[in-house]
Amino acid sequence: MNVLILSCNTGGGHNAAARAVAETFRAHGDEAVVLDYLKLAGEKVSRTVGNVYVETVKIAPGLFGLLYKIGMLVSRLLRRSPVYYVNGKMAVYLAAYLKKHPADVIVMPHLYPAETITYMKRKGMKLPLTVAVMTDYTCIPFWEETDCDYYMIPHESLIPEIVKRGIPEEKLVVTGIPVAAACSEPWGGTPEESAAADTHAHSIVRKKVQQAAKKSLGLEEKQRYILVAGGSMGAGSIDRLIPALLRRIQGEEHLILICGSNQKLEQRMQARFGRDARMTILGSVSNMPVYLHACDIIYTKPGGLTSTEAAVTEIPIVHTKPIPGCETKNRSFFVKKGMSVTAYTEYGLVRKGMQLLHNSGKKNAMQRAQCQGMEKHSAEKIYQFVREKSIY
Repeated sequence: MNVLILSCNTGGGHNAAARAVAETFRAHGDEAVVLDYLKLAGEKVSRTVGNVYVETVKIAPGLFGLLYKIGMLVSRLLRRSPVYYVNGKMAVYLAAYLKKHPADVIVMPHLYPAETITYMKRKGMKLPLTVAVMTDYTCIPFWEETDCDYYMIPHESLIPEIVKRGIPEEKLVVTGIPVAAACSEPWGGTPEESAAADTHAHSIVRKKVQQAAKKSLGLEEKQRYILVAGGSMGAGSIDRLIPALLRRIQGEEHLILICGSNQKLEQRMQARFGRDARMTILGSVSNMPVYLHACDIIYTKPGGLTSTEAAVTEIPIVHTKPIPGCETKNRSFFVKKGMSVTAYTEYGLVRKGMQLLHNSGKKNAMQRAQCQGMEKHSAEKIYQFVREKSIY
């Protein structure tokens, strides 16, 4: 089976989901190509769209939140949005690519290529099986105007919201959000083994995984590690959170800050705290699941992918300030399910995190909620569904 996975460089989450899907298809012996579909129109187009998105989120998150609200309003008032028509212009490029590189199925962990696919369908262009993958715990604006064959959704509780927005229920498949196999493999590799949340054996396995992860990273076995991550863009209230955490950590506790691709944040943090022995400052890392397994709690903004990766690895989560819009919904979803805690001030965030770190009862309760409420083998579910529906 030849699988084309279309993503877009607007944040790292969509690409992470794309890689997770590709990893699983390849593990089954299939061909899987991950493509930044905007590059079909040229490197400059992809770079411009990605940069505008990332800089807006980092510099003016309030503006992004306003645009999100406008998008929700537009999606209710207009039959077809400007987003649809802009992405429709990509149809000629995608059609040419498919002619040269035929695919049996197209998987889309991003709205933009789904809009293009919809335009192509309405123009009568022949397409293979088309599968969208939603990567947030809400139905973001404009999904309802797309026409994919199926939609892989994060959780069954989202079905009423998505149907209300206009996507037929028969097209919805509950799979969870796909994450790298390294997030779930330590739990035995099967859904049945991963589901044993309340057994003593599960706690023992989790402890062994943490010890192995610490060893692979060169971390001290007896220290407790607090991971602070702002997603691929290093967003969130990190500049204020780090000093607040450093004022509260104790002797055998250590901060690990992952700045992602935000080089300016990394430079600021190095200048302020680079010599502090209680803290390790990193840029982008290629082994994020190992850090998730090794650390004791994580502070992170509520991005769909980062939050899912954290919950799948069962690290207690403290959600920091969201990028207004879908991340606000993500945070609400996780808090209501008992899979994270949050607060609205740095003081509150630190207090909630320290409670998790020092209270084994609270920590274990959240880990049980994560294990019971989070699908650990989403990419495999997507693979099995596509294999059943594809004709190749």
